[in-house]
Amino acid sequence: MVEFLAFELELIPYVVIVLAIAFTVHEFAHAYVAYKFGDPTAKNQGRLTLSPLAHLDPIGTLLIFIAGFGWAKPVPVNRFYFKNPRLAGVLVSVAGPLSNLVIAFIGLAVWYILLSTGALSSLSSGTAESLQQFFNILIFLNITLFIFNLFPFPPLDGYRIIEDLAPSGIRAKMTQFESYGMVVFLILVLTPLDKYTIQPAFSYGTDIVMTVFESILNPFF
Repeated sequence: MVEFLAFELELIPYVVIVLAIAFTVHEFAHAYVAYKFGDPTAKNQGRLTLSPLAHLDPIGTLLIFIAGFGWAKPVPVNRFYFKNPRLAGVLVSVAGPLSNLVIAFIGLAVWYILLSTGALSSLSSGTAESLQQFFNILIFLNITLFIFNLFPFPPLDGYRIIEDLAPSGIRAKMTQFESYGMVVFLILVLTPLDKYTIQPAFSYGTDIVMTVFESILNPFF
């Protein structure tokens, strides 16, 4: 069964740790921002927490290892609590992907610090290599989740952002075609079409994010 995994077997422990961090912080960010805008729904359901057990979805997590993509449990949001539903809705949706971007940036910054201070030289070669693998996965998997969640397909955050920004008439039509959007998204992800759509988006998106990160950090290191 190993050949069906999207990650090499020896990397699985690092991926498990990174996913626990990435999914948990992502969903917590949604819940926290919603709560700050007056919606206690997620809090009342035990989702305003940094415990991975509250956020990880077994099937969605398993698919990460098999298919290379997956999901956590969606945070419940009740827009009726928001005084300004559109603004609050956009910020709640943005909070999740943005949290992954912040994790990736912090991970890269910590790695720069380890390199610049020579801290790695005091470690055994095996430990140093393990740290390198961990930070590599932490950075790039969180950037991937940031990009992935901004795709404009339901039920991803990118779609919800567009939905909240769209005029009422267009929004009503979008709701009618949500099921078709999900089908299109799955076709793009699960068929060879991903080589011309999803994969280039990840490739170019990751390059852009890393370029921005490095431009911020390089002056300090």
